[in-house]
Amino acid sequence: MFRDVRIFDGKSEELSGPSNVLVEGNLIAAISEDAIETGDAEVTIIEGDGLVLMPGLIDNHWHAMLIRNTPAQTIHGDVGYNNIVAADEASDTLMRGFTTVRDVGGPSFGLKQAIDEGLVEGPRIYPSGAMITVTSGHGDFRQLSELPRTIGGHMARMEQVGGSMVADSPDEVRLRVREQLMQGASQIKLTAGGGVSSPFSPIDASTFTLEELRAAVEAAENWGTYVTAHAFTPQAIRRSIDAGVKVIEHGFLMDEATAQYIAERDVWLSLQPLPDAMRTGFPEGSVQRANAEKVFPGIDGTYELAKRYNIKTAWGTDVLFSQALATQQGAILASLERWYTPAEALVMATGTNAELLALSGERNPYPGRLGVVEEGALADLLLVNGNPLENLNLVADPDANFLVIMKDGMIYKDLVSGE
Repeated sequence: MFRDVRIFDGKSEELSGPSNVLVEGNLIAAISEDAIETGDAEVTIIEGDGLVLMPGLIDNHWHAMLIRNTPAQTIHGDVGYNNIVAADEASDTLMRGFTTVRDVGGPSFGLKQAIDEGLVEGPRIYPSGAMITVTSGHGDFRQLSELPRTIGGHMARMEQVGGSMVADSPDEVRLRVREQLMQGASQIKLTAGGGVSSPFSPIDASTFTLEELRAAVEAAENWGTYVTAHAFTPQAIRRSIDAGVKVIEHGFLMDEATAQYIAERDVWLSLQPLPDAMRTGFPEGSVQRANAEKVFPGIDGTYELAKRYNIKTAWGTDVLFSQALATQQGAILASLERWYTPAEALVMATGTNAELLALSGERNPYPGRLGVVEEGALADLLLVNGNPLENLNLVADPDANFLVIMKDGMIYKDLVSGE
């Protein structure tokens, strides 16, 4: 029982009056401003004393296996070590108040299973599995010495470890999509255009053909789920939408006509307020730094277009290869104040993000309502020392300000009761 709390429910931009919230098992059983009768049941009481109870945070663009290691360690290093490092990072992610992440590329199936079985602590993971790319596309981290590629031949190391898969025809795309679904993917991630971090993938390049994208969409829809596509440019965005892609990741080089195109077709835009440290983290003179210099100026304009055309907008971080940046996960959320009120930002990172997760349909690994504080919803909850609807920066310091962290009805942190 959370007693005497004010609730941010993940949808409303105002707090409730003083309330009581009863959790039974992994569900929110009752919410009332009056006392809740529990009969003879043994109840653990957490005294809220007027503090704010809110849903656990959701990061909809995360790479659980690609946070702490360098690209070289990720691709060429020991897989066992990489898994242990990722498990340790998953625990830290949960302790930052992120109870759910949508993993959009990387071999996270084993980590998800270990978390779900209680072997390690971490957030719920909606896994995409390997991101699917084309030869020289974003996500193709092979060296030139590994060319030429023979279709059906020996897999590159990045494919062997499940980081990304190369597919250069509609049939190959179907195969790779089905392999990810077979392993438990809740959605499929394709890279429809060039990217910042890949060495041989120019930002302006469009990668998959329309037929290849349609093959991915068809295979995913046959399993009742959807495709999300990495795309920066208008051409990559429009081609993806024309193929039936439901979510665009990034979109930072879109123009106004493309923003209108997204809105009219009811497609989701998964945006990230990338901190400048991600740009400056690439060495000066590198291909990656040059790519970042092209992309980062478009972030502000993309947010403005998303607001102007009322595009369905999700939030995520896209942290890669940096434990230091991962510790700033909450601060990256707080940076949304550049475009949104604190309440709007928190609704986006809870209830709205959960709506996007629900696109997985029957492939949803966690059936139930996430991102909200409602009767019958899954009990992923944070007790906050302060009012985040007035001061969004509270989420930037989870050690001090998240007094209780609950996921799936289990308490992982409790500074109120001293546990």
